[in-house]
Amino acid sequence: MKSKYTYNGGRKSETISLKECIDNLLDAYKLRGKYNETHIINSWERIMGKAIASRTTKLLIRGEKMYVELNSAPLKQELNLSKSKIIKLLNDDLGVEVIKEINFI
Repeated sequence: MKSKYTYNGGRKSETISLKECIDNLLDAYKLRGKYNETHIINSWERIMGKAIASRTTKLLIRGEKMYVELNSAPLKQELNLSKSKIIKLLNDDLGVEVIKEINFI
């Protein structure tokens, strides 16, 4: 005798990639912004290099502004001259425009 109740494992007929699944999860729980900020902060050393990262004491993102605390005045002056290039590097690494302004303190 065959049961009238069948269970198909709760799966949908179409499959999606893991990337799409994670993207859907980030969007559903409204975590996309925090994820992007965390990605940029974690990528700072890889993007800017060890020399700059070793002189960075604090990174903070509020809205579309990034605050970078440095312990070297000459480096701060040098990076102030390259703000637009740094913003482009950070946003290009993520693939989305997250940072619109950067302040070195």
